[in-house]
Amino acid sequence: MTSKTLTRMDLSEAVFREVGLSRNESAQLVEQVLLHMSDALVQGEQVKISSFGTFSVREKSARVGRNPKTGEEAPIPPRRVLTFRPSHLMKDRVATGNKA
Repeated sequence: MTSKTLTRMDLSEAVFREVGLSRNESAQLVEQVLLHMSDALVQGEQVKISSFGTFSVREKSARVGRNPKTGEEAPIPPRRVLTFRPSHLMKDRVATGNKA
């Protein structure tokens, strides 16, 4: 299995090829979609993409953690974390290795 990363440039290139917008317009479209998604997440909204999955922000409460090396306890402050839950279609597609 190779370790390839899908980048913004790859997405804008795909939009350029599939939709027919110029390269600049494709890059701007990808940037606007990502900006809109991140703005919604910052405001605490869910981002649901049909047949792909759902991005959401979860509030984690404060807790006491432990340094695994020394065993010393340390407080972990409350924080917000980004979570992704893939759709069943995406799970199935990844499981089959895109054979379908």
